[in-house]
Amino acid sequence: MSLKIKSVIAKYLLPVLLMLSASANAQLTTVANDGWAGNSVNVVIFRKNSLVTFKDTQFTAYYDQNQVMVLAKRAVNATRWQVVKTSYKGDATDAHKSISIMCDGQGYLHVAWGLHNQPLNYARSVMPGSLQLTEKMPMLDKNEERVTYPEFYRLPGGDLLFFYRDGKSGNGNLVLNKYSASQKKWKRVLSNLIDGEGRRNAYWQLCIDKKGVINISWVWRESPNVASNHDLCYARSADGGVTWQKSTGESYQLPITESKAEYALHIPQNSELINQTSMTTDNQGRPYIATYWRDSSSTIPQYHLVYKTGGNWQVQSLNSRKLAFSLSGVGTKSIPASRPQILVWNKGKKIHAALIFRDLERGNKVSMALNKNLTNDSWEIEDLLSSSVGSWEPTYDTGLWADKKVLNLLIQNVEQVDGEGMSSVKQSSVQVLKWVPGNN
Repeated sequence: MSLKIKSVIAKYLLPVLLMLSASANAQLTTVANDGWAGNSVNVVIFRKNSLVTFKDTQFTAYYDQNQVMVLAKRAVNATRWQVVKTSYKGDATDAHKSISIMCDGQGYLHVAWGLHNQPLNYARSVMPGSLQLTEKMPMLDKNEERVTYPEFYRLPGGDLLFFYRDGKSGNGNLVLNKYSASQKKWKRVLSNLIDGEGRRNAYWQLCIDKKGVINISWVWRESPNVASNHDLCYARSADGGVTWQKSTGESYQLPITESKAEYALHIPQNSELINQTSMTTDNQGRPYIATYWRDSSSTIPQYHLVYKTGGNWQVQSLNSRKLAFSLSGVGTKSIPASRPQILVWNKGKKIHAALIFRDLERGNKVSMALNKNLTNDSWEIEDLLSSSVGSWEPTYDTGLWADKKVLNLLIQNVEQVDGEGMSSVKQSSVQVLKWVPGNN
């Protein structure tokens, strides 16, 4: 076969062939074919966000095979993406250093990247809808020297929140900034929302409900060793993060510490409890947290859903896994089961839930566990792709889901070597998978 024919196949036919690997209930489109695949940095679960939609335009970002940060956009539901390489590189060899993006209420794209106890890397688009970025800039130029896990969230009015860890694993504090879309200016809301008191730090997951209430849950970690994760805590704020309460309405005295926190569930250390998973809320603003851990009577970690109904915290276990594994050590781990994403939606009087994950037991495919009535502990699992995605973890367009109940997942087949190692895989396709409730 000639090189010219091979080039045509790679450019035009490969995306079509990849679409055929999706299940009948999902659609797959290709952003680009040059995504960095030496580790999981493009598809770690703590990217907030990997996909964002503003009005009828969707944006994404990824590192290419040369570790250059690339931005892309398309009209929602279009198959063709406009792709632009930025002037920034992000040391993609460290899977912590993912890219997080969000559009503010005026359509400016905000980007933070390449951060694992590093000075803040932050820029925004030069104009609404543009893929061209400004020069790097500070937000406040204070507590921005040791930034990790940057996360953007858009409030209903169009302003942004920016959360990040100031400090290192086992000894860090949670910082909150707020951006005024009209004034184009950041301000510090809290320098220390959750305080590890120099002995531990919080690994959190967060969501904002349709009324703008911030919901956050977290596990404590006593050291850089992932085995020291323990317990599941909760807080919420109805005023943009200025004041915080427990689920009972009791006010927190800030910063929140281990002794002051509300405990949704007590889970001891060495339980294979994973950190940085996902949470969401239903139409009534009730929180739902997805994670996995191992019960004391078992050697097998199972996916669990922890949620608040009727004044009490409830737990459901999928009990679907049969493969035992143990979490220990430092750095990004190579784990047979990904961290899960959770979605819930109301259908009549019933609450439906979908837990999205990847598991070696199912061939490392994109899998979804569906429960069509959370009052019943009944989950059905299906695979949305017929082929392996390696060490992929699920991230999705939160705004598109909230507004349209359309799920868009960022997909890439990658390989994560344990403890921040590097695989020999050079590159793979960056794709978006679409799924809509009711199509199953």
